[in-house]
Amino acid sequence: MKNPRQLYSSIMMQGFVIISRNYRSNPKVDFRKLRPMILKRIEDRAKDYPVKAMVPVARDVLMSRALLIQGVSTLLQVIPVWSCKFCPEVYIGEKGHEIKTCRGYKRHAKNKLHEWERGGINDLIVPVETFHLKNTFQDVIKHDERFDYNRVPAVVELSLQAGADLNAEELSSTKLECLGAESLSNDDRRLVAEGTLRAWEVVRSGVQKLLMVYSAKVCKYCSEVHVGPSGHKARMCGVFKYEGWRGTHMWKKAQVDDLVPPKIVWFRRPQDPKVLDDKWRSFYGHAPAVVDLCTKGGAIAPPKYYCMMKLQGLPANVPFKPRG
Repeated sequence: MKNPRQLYSSIMMQGFVIISRNYRSNPKVDFRKLRPMILKRIEDRAKDYPVKAMVPVARDVLMSRALLIQGVSTLLQVIPVWSCKFCPEVYIGEKGHEIKTCRGYKRHAKNKLHEWERGGINDLIVPVETFHLKNTFQDVIKHDERFDYNRVPAVVELSLQAGADLNAEELSSTKLECLGAESLSNDDRRLVAEGTLRAWEVVRSGVQKLLMVYSAKVCKYCSEVHVGPSGHKARMCGVFKYEGWRGTHMWKKAQVDDLVPPKIVWFRRPQDPKVLDDKWRSFYGHAPAVVDLCTKGGAIAPPKYYCMMKLQGLPANVPFKPRG
């Protein structure tokens, strides 16, 4: 007599044999007959988009993005921003820091001092572009069709798919006036900084809400972003350019940081020296570049950034006294 374990295994094996026989006996599926049904389901699904409840969120994201760009452009006229010539490092202050974190360029030595030059708005608000789709549920973009589509900012494409109107009247009416920052008083400059910081938070939170409803993809190995149900097939991935993948992207679900990169920079606190030294780098804090720019313009950073900024941390070169 078989023991219970052997009896169970024999029953399972017989079941697998029966299932495999039935599977092989079934005729092959005719995908030509299923194609009209699949296209009909896709067409019916497109009728549910855009989601009406998310249209105001998409409009707020577009308007706040315009305010953000205007505000950062205004603050850059009076607050110096530095970018490294050989790596993506950015610093906001009167003079670049002396922290040895340069990643190098090609065969340039690693972990060396940065070589600073004047930065611009693209160093703070990193441009992330994607293909502009004609409709949300269109066919997947093939490699030979990559030049048939325009490239637009990913945040704009996400907002447009969510029902926002790029030519809305309220979008142009809420832009900041193009005034030189030198002509603004300290109070006006502080108001610009506060409005810019508020716009930054609205864009980030709005994109997070939209990503809960609308699909967006990002490549695992490069910064390519695609807004839509499925990623495109344009072979543009630099990692696999000379390998067997032929530059094909490996897609995964995109997050807020993929569409709106925070661009973390070293943050100089009031207790820190004017030029940050590499020897005391463990004392210094960090902050998103836009947040750092706005705080230097007079705005108060939200409390959620305090831990990153180390506002209450000890200053550098503090003499420690051993407990007796």
